[in-house]
Amino acid sequence: MTRKQASDYPPEVLSLFDGFVHGALSRRDFLDRLGKFAVGGVTAAAILASLEPNFAWAEQVAATDKRIKTERIEYPSPQGSGPMRGYLALPAKRRGKVPAVVVIHENRGLNPYIEDVARRLAVAGYLAFAPDALTPLGGYPGDEDKARELFAKLDPDKRTADLLAAADFVHARKDAGKLGAVGFCFGGGVCNVFAARLPYLKAAVPFYGTGVSAADAAAIKAPLLLHFAETDDRVNGAWPDYKAALDASKVSYQAFTYPGTQHGFHNDTTPRYDEKAAVLAWSRTMAFFKKHLR
Repeated sequence: MTRKQASDYPPEVLSLFDGFVHGALSRRDFLDRLGKFAVGGVTAAAILASLEPNFAWAEQVAATDKRIKTERIEYPSPQGSGPMRGYLALPAKRRGKVPAVVVIHENRGLNPYIEDVARRLAVAGYLAFAPDALTPLGGYPGDEDKARELFAKLDPDKRTADLLAAADFVHARKDAGKLGAVGFCFGGGVCNVFAARLPYLKAAVPFYGTGVSAADAAAIKAPLLLHFAETDDRVNGAWPDYKAALDASKVSYQAFTYPGTQHGFHNDTTPRYDEKAAVLAWSRTMAFFKKHLR
């Protein structure tokens, strides 16, 4: 499939797609509204298919890369769903403790894109662990639509407990040094929750994630690096209040908005990917982790 770009779509299509993937529109409603854009023999279903991820594009670091070791492991979540699963990526050659990063997925579970992000961190010298919040429902099913349906069925409180338990699990490992977190969309919001609720967290990097309440923001001790897309009304509308809460609590943070980008611009499996912005945001992320975790 030829890689399309966000500029290949009318802005309204991208807005509708954002509503669909975040549960504001059902599949039927989304396809119905796409109908007016289905011209020249292109169906609404074909437009949707072109917007969905192509995971072949995501593999920047192969699972067989000799520089790293990967495995799927279980971890306990006693306050949540019990046994949980995740994806661990480690530098193949390491001595002593290694700086660690928990990688939190979007609202579809642990898909190949997130696994690749974990491997990118491992190549850079980090212990990276990506939990799968869909574990209680069988794990990421390999289908994005099904994954979103399953994700909506999770108990939010247990889901949060399960992800917090992943951080506890990594923090307790003998080979883990200072701990940070990075997350995307839903996972970006979880990074903000981590910062508010995990006193041992040393750095958090939310990509286009929602913030926490002013009361929770007052508990944040870890420095934050926040990445925002320019066109992302749902997330950006809440940023002024979160920014005010961070300022009031004197939280250390940096925030960047990337011109011309859509929500999800770092995800290199979809047309919303923006290479220039993604590379810049990732370079800033790696510099931030180097400063605070090494």
